[in-house]
Amino acid sequence: MALDRPPNILWICTDQQRYDTIGALGNDCASTPNIDRLVGEGVACTRAYCQSPICTPSRASFLSGMYASAVHVNGNGNECFPSRHPPLVTQLLADSGYDCGLIGKLHLASAFGRTEPRTDDGYRYWQYSHAPRDDWESGHDYADWVRARGADLGEVTRDPRGVPAQLHQTTWCAEKAMEFIRQERAGRPWLASVNIYDPHPPFNPPQSYREMFDPARMPGPLFRESDLEQQRQLQAVDFQSEARRPQALDIESPIIPHSPEKGGERLSPDSTGGRDAKSLQAAYYAMIKLIDDRVGDMLECLEESGQRDDTLVVFTSDHGETLGDHGLIQKGCRFYEGLVRVPLIFSLPGRVLSKLRCDALVELLDLAPTFLELAGVDVPERMQGKSLLPILQGEAPPQYHKDFVRCEYYDALDAPDGTLASMYRDQRYKLVVYHGHECGELYDLTEDPEEFDNLWNEPETQPLKLKLVKRSFDATVQAMDRGPRRIGPM
Repeated sequence: MALDRPPNILWICTDQQRYDTIGALGNDCASTPNIDRLVGEGVACTRAYCQSPICTPSRASFLSGMYASAVHVNGNGNECFPSRHPPLVTQLLADSGYDCGLIGKLHLASAFGRTEPRTDDGYRYWQYSHAPRDDWESGHDYADWVRARGADLGEVTRDPRGVPAQLHQTTWCAEKAMEFIRQERAGRPWLASVNIYDPHPPFNPPQSYREMFDPARMPGPLFRESDLEQQRQLQAVDFQSEARRPQALDIESPIIPHSPEKGGERLSPDSTGGRDAKSLQAAYYAMIKLIDDRVGDMLECLEESGQRDDTLVVFTSDHGETLGDHGLIQKGCRFYEGLVRVPLIFSLPGRVLSKLRCDALVELLDLAPTFLELAGVDVPERMQGKSLLPILQGEAPPQYHKDFVRCEYYDALDAPDGTLASMYRDQRYKLVVYHGHECGELYDLTEDPEEFDNLWNEPETQPLKLKLVKRSFDATVQAMDRGPRRIGPM
């Protein structure tokens, strides 16, 4: 499939969306007809993994095509993106002639109380919104958009019924993306990086969307009583929540919706009604439904502007959400499938295969070299990702892409102990090493895909664990930053 011109790229990246939230990929509770359409028209990578379960290192990784540790961006809250850094894939594409635009969050550095400082990102069009709650006087384009509609951002985001859909950050992202798509470029290709904040906490979808999902019909999380003991053994390891039973995940937390009263009305924030995992799932799927509706708007814009056949649409997320699995909510230093495995879908009519399920192990850092190869731009040697284009175009089998995937957590949150950990996952096993701790995790994902049976301390698995620890260590060393390019023998 030879390309007659570099395609446009509509890159939609949500925040904290699990892999198992797409209707066409097996979730009967989700309502995602527009994303389902992308699955039917393209390639869905069903085993795609982020390189960190935390926002900033994950985004630094997929924007650079390198592991976060190699880019020296290991956690949230950094002062800046390193000045001596490899250029982002968007800068490389801009240098090759692409018109690049950012809508939503970037999060390569701290956005706490400020607009994060920009790096050499390649974006000509810039509409920034880190989090919907940010009510800065300037620099928050979503807040300006809300104010221009006569609303107060503080009141809107504190509404117990959720932000109205017409004022939602997801809606703003779609509107600004469509504004960028419609701009005249005289045939110049473009890339729109659309970074939607949802389904990130707080789990507060618009009331109209919340009413579409009945908690009683939700499947509930992956949980056994043994999870409480497992998490107790890991309590010294960073995480944003403590383990609780699904019936009461976190009674004090404002980010979790209360169970609805009879009649479907949500209980008020000061109610004493219980917060439970099924209510959380219902709210989470409601947020994803709003995202899907806005994806439909962006696809319609492409079609109306005559650009759909010239545009690669990519749908993914920076990392997942535990959503009650194993008694946990939110994110941190764990590597369960719901937290590190994400949706990844490619659609480009006539240039990317349709109706293909790719079950190979894939990493988000593979995105950068894929975009560059598709655009006809040389992939830098430093990039550690591997282009998916051969699979997308039918030149390589969809069952295999690489032997293993890795995920890193190196003091990624502002936590007292600053945990360091790494995950190594091959075709069958997942190994998690919590560096400096005696505890660890080892799962046979063929026999135990829901990760309930930790084999770390089992006597019969010690030879296997030793072998996997060696492989994980080798992979970590191979992923390190080796410094300046060698130009001579001495």
